[in-house]
Amino acid sequence: MDFFRRCLEVSIRKASMAKIIWTKRPLLLFDTYIGNALEEYGRSTAIKWAEDIEEMEQRLIKFPTSYTPEKLLLGKKRLFRGCHIMNRRFKVIYTYDDNKDIVYIMDIWDTRMNPQALIRRFK
Repeated sequence: MDFFRRCLEVSIRKASMAKIIWTKRPLLLFDTYIGNALEEYGRSTAIKWAEDIEEMEQRLIKFPTSYTPEKLLLGKKRLFRGCHIMNRRFKVIYTYDDNKDIVYIMDIWDTRMNPQALIRRFK
């Protein structure tokens, strides 16, 4: 029994938690989108959208590569991944530095926009 407990303790210690860093652009966009949601749809919708972000962050902390690569941004210098939030209305675009164990939130894209707009943001 002690052997299994020690193995479990070692695996828990090895399991790291990624750090999340929001760049300026997505922070400003998120504030705008939440403010608009509050105005247009009410408090409960704004709270739900904020909870979506919290759930996404919790998943990224534990499993930073769990979201799929963003197809529109393949071929860039870095691998960008995307996570749909807010009823698939928006997509959080991020990259993960596995050497530093840091997730960088790079953008929040309104999926109703022309896909070329997202591509142009990352030239």
